[in-house]
Amino acid sequence: MPPSQNMSAAPVEAAEQEQMAERLPKNRDAVLRFAREIVTINVHLEELRYFWAKRIGISGPQWMILMAIAELDQGEGVAVNAAAKRLHVDPSFVTTQSKLLEKKSFVQRKPAADDARVVRMSLSAKTLEHFAELEVHQAQIFGFIFEEFDARELSIFTDKLAALKERFEKASARVSLGV
Repeated sequence: MPPSQNMSAAPVEAAEQEQMAERLPKNRDAVLRFAREIVTINVHLEELRYFWAKRIGISGPQWMILMAIAELDQGEGVAVNAAAKRLHVDPSFVTTQSKLLEKKSFVQRKPAADDARVVRMSLSAKTLEHFAELEVHQAQIFGFIFEEFDARELSIFTDKLAALKERFEKASARVSLGV
């Protein structure tokens, strides 16, 4: 490349880098620390999920499917697609795992009354019994974890995390589109 072209590109690159630096968060170190803390919290949440899953004889991902069903079921069961969406996994994974859970009597799977192609899952009595047995232990653990928050503070904190989650989802979409 001729020297004249190289020299003209340098000021442009410097200007672009300066613009990028202006767009970076001023509190970059705090943002990076926040990300590390979230990753570490997720690791510990995984450990708790696997512990509770193991206590009732299932895998961690199967535990998450049961949690999604418990959260989403309004009395009519939960469609496989709805559980998959909640867990950010492929519906075929939920189908496979829910069939295994059905064999172990943790869930019931039935075709939807209005569309036989849709399978609705609900928790079995066995699962509800296991949940009841674990409830006291889980309450103690979560009480310990969140003891520094009163109900109002926890609600505000959770709202801020939910807003961050939405921004992360939008950022992921932008990145996937190359924006």
